[in-house]
Amino acid sequence: MLRRREPVPFAFIAEADKFRSNVAPPPRERASVGDIAGRWLLGLTIVAGLVGSLVLGMPALSVDQAGGQTQQSQAADSR
Repeated sequence: MLRRREPVPFAFIAEADKFRSNVAPPPRERASVGDIAGRWLLGLTIVAGLVGSLVLGMPALSVDQAGGQTQQSQAADSR
């Protein structure tokens, strides 16, 4: 680590980079069965939404292979 060249007025700031705590954080709680099931359900819902949007959106993205035919509206035929 780089040391400061100017003097530091407070000793505890100068020693702060050397300080290491001997207090360990508490262990993480294990997730309950309900929490795990909720995470799976949320993940499945998101995946199902993405798959559904692809299934519904693919026909709109496909290019028609109808050669030179053009579509005319019914309003044009009724005149």
